[in-house]
Amino acid sequence: MNPSAQRTEIERDVVVVGAGPAGLMAARTLSKAGKSVAVLEARERVGGRTWNGRVRDDNGVDHFVELGGQWISPDQTRLIELVDELGLSTFQRYREGKSIYLSPNGERHEYEGPVFPAADSTQAEMDKLIKILDDLAAEIGAKEPWAHPKAAELDSISFRHWLEQQSDDEEAIDNISIYVASGMLTKPSFTFSALQAVLMAASAGSFSNLVDEDFILDRRVEGGMMSVSETLAAELGDDVFLGTPVREIQWAQPDPSTEDSLNNVKPDVRNGIPNNGEPGEVTVVSDQVTVRAKNVVIAVPPNLYNRISYVPPMPRDLHIAHQHISMGLVIKVHAIYETPFWRDKGLSGTGFGGGRLVQEVYDNTNRGQNIAGGTAGEEDAYGTLVGFVSDVYAEEMWHLPEEERKQRILSAMAEYLGPETMEPIAFYLSDMAAEEWTRGAYATSYDLGGLSRWGHLQNQPVGPIHFACSDIADEGYQHVDGAIRQGERAANALLDNG
Repeated sequence: MNPSAQRTEIERDVVVVGAGPAGLMAARTLSKAGKSVAVLEARERVGGRTWNGRVRDDNGVDHFVELGGQWISPDQTRLIELVDELGLSTFQRYREGKSIYLSPNGERHEYEGPVFPAADSTQAEMDKLIKILDDLAAEIGAKEPWAHPKAAELDSISFRHWLEQQSDDEEAIDNISIYVASGMLTKPSFTFSALQAVLMAASAGSFSNLVDEDFILDRRVEGGMMSVSETLAAELGDDVFLGTPVREIQWAQPDPSTEDSLNNVKPDVRNGIPNNGEPGEVTVVSDQVTVRAKNVVIAVPPNLYNRISYVPPMPRDLHIAHQHISMGLVIKVHAIYETPFWRDKGLSGTGFGGGRLVQEVYDNTNRGQNIAGGTAGEEDAYGTLVGFVSDVYAEEMWHLPEEERKQRILSAMAEYLGPETMEPIAFYLSDMAAEEWTRGAYATSYDLGGLSRWGHLQNQPVGPIHFACSDIADEGYQHVDGAIRQGERAANALLDNG
């Protein structure tokens, strides 16, 4: 890889903006087909929202942590195939022992199996809601949810209000909404639509799959999910340019007849241009390198599209659509202990509590990646917990002094696993919202009414510009699997168009 070059001009068949899994997979697919590529990445690293990091404990020992996305579920078959193809190993999340459920009144329950130990009436309501959502996910699907006859209706009501129309059991509603709101979209359930929730479920195969943490949080990559991107980038070598944010894309020649000289409006492409997706003349200007190419793949999340100046400006539909899609907000909590103490209590480390400060906690102990020295395939001697603080709670926590924030979060985790949780030897909070080239997590979603109005635009090319990222995927939406599929999809569309 070329970490930082002097400003230079090069020519390629295709230029890719973004060196996350989607961009690197697009570049790899094109390169294997004989196309010349250049990948321009704003960060000084590859991986996008997958990110290997480390945290130092009180004794000066460094511990491996995955700051971003990390899990693979069984339905993510393209990612599983790629991990095997790249020669990487995976391991299962620890899940032996009892899980913990915190009821709305704070009562702590230990349980086994997939069913929360709620009252029979609440469990019956949860089962009913899951069945309704499973049926809708199967009926509407993930490919074109905006095209379904029910799309506008489901997109006009928030997920929370829709759930309240189906049930009057607040505990059941809280427990169901956790899987989409705080668990996936990381936004309050009253800010996104029921259609957006159905898409989330359909992209995972069913809502039942989202409910099953042993399914959706099944496996991890030894060495971290970021190693997928690092391995892809190593194959591309010096065609990957780091630390070079893209500032401008020159991509079309406007029709002179669109000029409005009376009002001093230059020619533009507000109504789009013909031959979308076909090769053209593209110039991509970044801080370190300018690339002239026939096509460009923009492989960054949609909330960053407007960080680039387009010459001419994008069509009006996209100007509007891109203003109605945004990132969620979540704090990923990493707490490291001398040992996984919860296992000695017969606990799996898994805990749920709908509507609580920390709504999910899991055993996230590493394998073969203890920076102090570890062996491939062997579990780390240290125990690691991961927890999640979402949406409005995350906003609250970031406005607290550091020590108060730490104590509040650890206290919330201790409600699940006991007082030992308050004494980690290392503690770290992932803050993707503050990162310049991410600005939130886990992924983008539309506001109310947006998916049915503009979803059909998100994967359509604009002239020689193509798009690829997990945020606009169908299968694997919001996941690395979706990013991989999107990269291949964009690359194959380019190859089909010559």
